[in-house]
Amino acid sequence: MQQRSFEEGVEQIVARDSRYDADAYDFLREALDFTQKSLGRAEKVRQRSGTSTDPDHHVSGQQLLNGIRDFAIQRFGPMTLTVFESWGIKGTEDFGEIVFNMVGELLLGKTDNDRPEDFKAVYDFDVVFRQPYLPKTKPTPTPPAETTSTDG
Repeated sequence: MQQRSFEEGVEQIVARDSRYDADAYDFLREALDFTQKSLGRAEKVRQRSGTSTDPDHHVSGQQLLNGIRDFAIQRFGPMTLTVFESWGIKGTEDFGEIVFNMVGELLLGKTDNDRPEDFKAVYDFDVVFRQPYLPKTKPTPTPPAETTSTDG
């Protein structure tokens, strides 16, 4: 029996659950690798299916969401919300749905302690992805210059 590729697994997920664009799954996989590296974990040897239940490489929901935040800001900057919205992602819960869709297709592993609730409202997208790019203070309007008349 031949194992499916990551792309084939994502195609199966998107055919069954079209809430999220396939690019969101690719991004999540890249963000997971980024998170593992940033936590000082050895880079996992990805099997063809991409699954790993090795506790040395396990990342909690909170850790993954922090990595997603940092990776998205690095990769997309002020366009992060626009990109996420185009993929159907509106909050941290959506990343939990994506993770557990991938777990269901054996594209990711999980521990007995991992739950979709781990991803619920961990941070506010507006605060994390929009507010840092807004001007720090509102510019004060400059009053029009006074004109003086020399007619007299």
